[in-house]
Amino acid sequence: MADGAVVTDLAPSVAAQERRATSPKGGGFDPYAVRAQFPILSRQVNGKPLVYLDNAASAQKPRAVIDALVATMEGGYANVHRGLHTLSNEATEAFEKAREIVARFLNAESAEQVVWTKGGTEAINLVANGLGLSIQPGDEIIVSEMEHHSNIVPWHLLRERRGAVLKWIPVLDDGSLDVAAYADLLSPKTRMVAVTHMSNVLGTINPVAEITRLAHAAGAQVLIDGCQGAVHATPDVQAIGCDFYVLTGHKLFGPTGVGALYGNAEALEALPPYQGGGEMIETVEQDRVTYARPPHRFEAGTPPILEAIGLGVALEWLAQYDRAAVQAHEHALYQHAVDRLQGETWLRILGQAEGKGAILTFAVEGAHAHDVAQIMDRYGVAVRAGLHCAEPLAKRMGVTSSTRASFALYNTVEDADAFVDALIKARNFFV
Repeated sequence: MADGAVVTDLAPSVAAQERRATSPKGGGFDPYAVRAQFPILSRQVNGKPLVYLDNAASAQKPRAVIDALVATMEGGYANVHRGLHTLSNEATEAFEKAREIVARFLNAESAEQVVWTKGGTEAINLVANGLGLSIQPGDEIIVSEMEHHSNIVPWHLLRERRGAVLKWIPVLDDGSLDVAAYADLLSPKTRMVAVTHMSNVLGTINPVAEITRLAHAAGAQVLIDGCQGAVHATPDVQAIGCDFYVLTGHKLFGPTGVGALYGNAEALEALPPYQGGGEMIETVEQDRVTYARPPHRFEAGTPPILEAIGLGVALEWLAQYDRAAVQAHEHALYQHAVDRLQGETWLRILGQAEGKGAILTFAVEGAHAHDVAQIMDRYGVAVRAGLHCAEPLAKRMGVTSSTRASFALYNTVEDADAFVDALIKARNFFV
């Protein structure tokens, strides 16, 4: 078979079927049936079956999402909201249905609390920009040492431009947040607490409801970066109680270029517009302008129509699976890989907090992460290497780079074994 060729028969091999009984338990969850719905997972890389373990960066897309995008482009595309013709009405209905699906996924009270963005990064910038208009010198913003740059740099902009003070929640040696230290950081000057639901490096799942409770008691708002947590944890915004929650489509098996910002009604209503243009206004005159109510106030211009529809389909597809069973399956794969690597003194695993998600980030003694990842790619294993857009965390953990394997619901015990085998071969290359 030529490298990169697509196999049309997606049924699991006989060997894979025989392994099902010994695959990590996932509450009856069948990863092989799921895997069969992802065309790209049938290809080969460097003459080896693709083992895709870069899911924390971006997940692959099931046939349901691919078909929905094609069907919309072929037979149902038009711009939304402003047209009265049939195609526009159909596209608007599908677009707004997707907003309702996101609201249900997050357990939001209303679809009007969901704002479409081009991704998690834009969603955080939207909130930071709006908050920044009222920030005074000395106002405090609390972030954690484990944040992705997307949840650091927007707040640094407020430090540079408005005189805000950034305060940092420490990360403990096991990769968990120091919640006691966080409580001490809160003060009457705290305006915003912005933390990740789940670390994209450590896999740590943070106690976001407790973080929110403490912040609200101090009079501060809370933004939760759910770009990882929405995939691997439970994104229930009413249970969390946060003011804002952010997710991105491409990690949720949907398209790139789309994400969503949840905001409770009071928080959204208080935010000023982020960008100006069509759709986000009520009236425009030569000497005045009035703005639409949320969510449309924050959706200037033509939105990501196809991408939003695709994300809605992805979430409906995901909803057919029991989330607890999926989480159990993913964690079992992580644990299987960790167990096989037990006792290897050349390996340092970053982040082993209790209840963590299925992300295995590590450093190999005597080898740079980029070299490790390139050698593993020779065996068809796709992992991520570098700082993972979390430079403060890398400094906290004492590494200049690391390699990351992140598991998804379509990964199997064979993938976990292939990962370990390739990692050992990569390490042996440097010995």
